[in-house]
Amino acid sequence: MAIQTEHSLQLGVEIKKKLKEFDLDISFSAGKGCLGILGPSGCGKSMTLKSIAGIVTPDSGRIALQYAKGEAAGGRVLYDSALKINEKPQMRRVGYLFQNYALFPNMSVEENIAAGLKGMEKKKAKVGEMIERFRLTGLEKRYPGQLSGGQQQRVALARILAYEPEALLLDEPFSAMDTYLREGLRLELSKVLADYDGVSVMVTHDRDEAFQLCKNIMLLDKGHVLIAGNSRKIFQDPVTCKAARLTGCKNISKIERIGEYRVRALDWDNLEFVTDRTVGDDITAIGIRAHDFEPLAGEEAKAKKEAGEENLIPVVDPSISEMPFEWYITLSNGLWWKKEKTIHTHDAAGVVPEYLRADPSAILLLKGEL
Repeated sequence: MAIQTEHSLQLGVEIKKKLKEFDLDISFSAGKGCLGILGPSGCGKSMTLKSIAGIVTPDSGRIALQYAKGEAAGGRVLYDSALKINEKPQMRRVGYLFQNYALFPNMSVEENIAAGLKGMEKKKAKVGEMIERFRLTGLEKRYPGQLSGGQQQRVALARILAYEPEALLLDEPFSAMDTYLREGLRLELSKVLADYDGVSVMVTHDRDEAFQLCKNIMLLDKGHVLIAGNSRKIFQDPVTCKAARLTGCKNISKIERIGEYRVRALDWDNLEFVTDRTVGDDITAIGIRAHDFEPLAGEEAKAKKEAGEENLIPVVDPSISEMPFEWYITLSNGLWWKKEKTIHTHDAAGVVPEYLRADPSAILLLKGEL
């Protein structure tokens, strides 16, 4: 799948590789603005990155860094099975940030950054530039074991960017981090990616990381692309049931189409919903995100019910779970709702309303199997 970009340098990938559980068969292009590959563990995300970097070799296909049409001629073929081209990893000018950062434990910060650079003058100048850019001043002589996780990540990025790669590959860059560190590191990485002129691709199983850091995303399932495009648009309209689940939608029900804009949710006690879009014959399910319900109680609930308001959901026998900043409320029909709270609130009295309402615009129309 091609993802539109205004940047001239493009990474084009079209590869196939037979794996133990499934066949990886993937095609996409990417340019300026980080592309996120989002999917569950074992779906082929990291294998895709390793193929681009030259760490593993696909069975067939083509990988190239090239300029978009209209730009000066240029670009390089990194791999082409038909032409028997397969550049070595160190020749590809592709930077790979591993999950554990892969720093040399017996080298200092400045030695790690200098690794791979040629020429003493160039090394000295580039290492100094990276030390300053990544706020590592004062840590030059320390070894990886003496650094925090965030400092290790900055050193790893400095080492990769020191030799000016044309593509930057990020493999689950926060998986080794404690949860409390991740938000700060995401902000740091977002600044690095914004300043980076090459092509960047990040694989993750975390939807929040993908949404926050990646202008475009590609959802992957068992080696195949489900959907690709602008991150916000895909979260707003994931199109398929599998894509909806990957973007965090937990409320999904099979439906019966009972009108041009009306469906019956078969998995939610046959509740009827009105949508703001035509329900095509290919729509098999609907989804509602857990934050997208409007609570209604008291006189407001009574007035809405008497007026025949659409998409009202009676709250019957709810189960309530307390989280630090949210209540998780599960209805007897299986629907799941999230309501924000403060860390100081522990009393659930009054939390559960008489009804929930789903605006027609909040109803996701979905295709495919659940």
